[in-house]
This record gives sequence, structure tokens and C-alpha cells, in this order.
Amino acid sequence: MSYIQLFLSFLQIGAFSFGGGYAAMPLIQNQVVTLHHWLTAGEFNDLVTISQMTPGPIAVNSATFVGLRIAGLQGAVIATAGCILPSCILVSALAYVYTKYKKLTMLQGILNTLRPAVVAMIATAGMSIIITSFWGEAGFSLPAVISGLKVDAVLIFAAALFVLRRFDINPIYVMVLAGVCQTVITAAGGMIG
Repeated sequence: MSYIQLFLSFLQIGAFSFGGGYAAMPLIQNQVVTLHHWLTAGEFNDLVTISQMTPGPIAVNSATFVGLRIAGLQGAVIATAGCILPSCILVSALAYVYTKYKKLTMLQGILNTLRPAVVAMIATAGMSIIITSFWGEAGFSLPAVISGLKVDAVLIFAAALFVLRRFDINPIYVMVLAGVCQTVITAAGGMIG
């Protein structure tokens, strides 16, 4: 693994992740899990969780985490720089263009066209995380729909979803409580087995 490869991987992610951190998740997963095998699918799920719990944008937190994991502090700096460089350049250019031409209907049409693609990318990231969480790294397959299902993960997900939708509770508390529940379940399973 070279620093240039790390920089270029996150430069691509930064350049093509329109729509924020959740939309970047499929791109990050493709680079770090599928293409370069820097993380496993399970480690990628941990990365998503850690990136959401720490302050800052998810894509930048992910870049920092992956860089630190595979190349130490220098890797974290290089991956983070690669991730934010395209945004800095694009936002500066777009701010100039938008302030100058914001009344053009063509510009509004372009922005409206990007919205469905962003929603699809976010949905893809969510489904990937759910499949890995519920069925493990082997993924979803028809023979293993029930036998490979992690019932504890499904129950924790359902409970967290219910609590978030029903009560006005900070999501961080729900994530911490879900982590505690999974730790207790894992520890209890270890004592029994």
C-alpha cells in the first residue's frame, strides 16, 4: 500500500460523493472493502458506526479512520486531505458560479436532477449496512434468509427504530444503548457457550 494509492482512493471518493456522507458510503465501501481489501465488510460496518458517533462529516471521519488503520498518522492525514481536497475546490468554484448565475433555470434543473441519484446512493448504503449487520459478512442469500439471520441484531435494530420514531431521544443515546445491549448479549452468549 502506498500513500499515493491511499490519497488517490480518497480523492475519488471526495470528488464523486455528491449528497453528503451517506451517499459516499457505497463509494467508500467499494474502495476500502472491494477494491483494495483494506477492511472487511464487518470492519466497514464498525467504521460507519464510529464515523457517525464522532463529530464531523462521515466521509472525512471514514477517511481518517481508514488512513490511521492502514498507514498510521501519516495515512490519516493523507486520506483526509484526499477526501476534502475536491470539496474545497468544487465548493469554491460552485459558490462563484451559483452567486453569478443562480437565477438560471438550467442550474435549478441540474440541482433537481441530482436529488434522485443521491437518494439511491443513500438507500444503497443503508441496505448494504443492514445486510451485513443482519446476515454477517457472507451477506444475504436465499438459502440463508432465516438460518443465517442474526436475530439479536434484528431485535436491537427494531427496538432502536421504535424508540427513535416514538420518543424524542437523542440518537447518540440510542446508539450507545444499542452497543451496550449487543455487548451484554455477546457476553451472555460467551458465558453460556
